[in-house]
Amino acid sequence: MNKLKRHEIFSRLQAQNPHPTTELEYSSPFELLIAVLLSAQATDVSVNKATRKLYPIANTPQKILALDVDGLIPYIQTIGLFRTKAKNVIATCKILIEQHGGEVPKQREALEALPGVGRKTANVVMNTAFGEPTIAVDTHIFRVANRTGIAPGKNVDIVEEKLLRFVPDEFKLDAHHWLILHGRYTCLARTPKCWNCMIADLCEYKQKTPLPKSV
Repeated sequence: MNKLKRHEIFSRLQAQNPHPTTELEYSSPFELLIAVLLSAQATDVSVNKATRKLYPIANTPQKILALDVDGLIPYIQTIGLFRTKAKNVIATCKILIEQHGGEVPKQREALEALPGVGRKTANVVMNTAFGEPTIAVDTHIFRVANRTGIAPGKNVDIVEEKLLRFVPDEFKLDAHHWLILHGRYTCLARTPKCWNCMIADLCEYKQKTPLPKSV
């Protein structure tokens, strides 16, 4: 895929959604960090349902640490892997208090040193909370990048590296959100909605799906 195609793709995504953001609900960098940590192998919808109950009670490292693992579990037990996540959240809160003054660090190394926080989670926090032009490659972005031809790669690291290299600078800050939303609602895993896709004429996917007869 050439530069002109990529530029036009992101121009269209920007025109449709000028100010994209995560679908996770949060009101501070800490709330975002915990929500993203909880969202691993879970839907944003399920995480939002849990944090709507949790955050009015505890939405700081100090308050969540005071709950401890047993006190946190009832709030997040509807989310997959909740026991492991509860332990990671409590351990993360302790580190934030002891090493970062209760604040979420902006540096990648410090974020990735937190329990349960990998490169993808760090990228989301850096991008969404702190405005860094990072791109967190989840399953949606990996699929869209490969299927469209925007940034094909055999693994998430390669796709991330290519996206950072190929996405025009003017779109880099919001590219993460546009690609996730495109993968979540249009470029679906099993049956992409090519017939209702604004970038179908630019996409290099050869097996485009036709308009369903029932539509």
